[in-house]
Amino acid sequence: MKLDEIKELIKLIDETSIHELEIENEHTRITIRKPNRTESLIVNSVPASGAVFNQPQIVPQVPDAAAQQLPQAAPQAPAEETASVPADQLHQITSPMVGTFYAAPAPDAPPYVTVGSKVTEKTVVCIVEAMKLMNEIEAEVKGEIVEILVENGQLVEYGQPLFLVKKE
Repeated sequence: MKLDEIKELIKLIDETSIHELEIENEHTRITIRKPNRTESLIVNSVPASGAVFNQPQIVPQVPDAAAQQLPQAAPQAPAEETASVPADQLHQITSPMVGTFYAAPAPDAPPYVTVGSKVTEKTVVCIVEAMKLMNEIEAEVKGEIVEILVENGQLVEYGQPLFLVKKE
């Protein structure tokens, strides 16, 4: 299956009441399952031959003691600033796929955008890595970044809001 076909399947599952879909052909088996609110879904391809390399897993999002000790990044923008912008002027840039959010093109490079950055419809705002592919995400609207909703390196879900943009 091609990545675009998988994205379309994920979108269709998300829009319906179906909670799980499994598709198997000669060389590949794909299982798509909606996680409940306390789980994250990690999706990997599994050969139909029965050999399991990276089986899909559902990982509970229960913080362990080590995770609780990690410092939390400060929010990029105070909620008061976002609250002062009328809702009809805000646009959410959402993740088009499940993957890992990267704010910059390389670990030592500056982020694509920060709070206050001006963007156009074609401005690249981040990368979402899915299945070893780096997918550049564009702003979709002209405006100003008012809030960054995820942290660098964070796993994101399909449809998860990544940025809030004040539309021009």
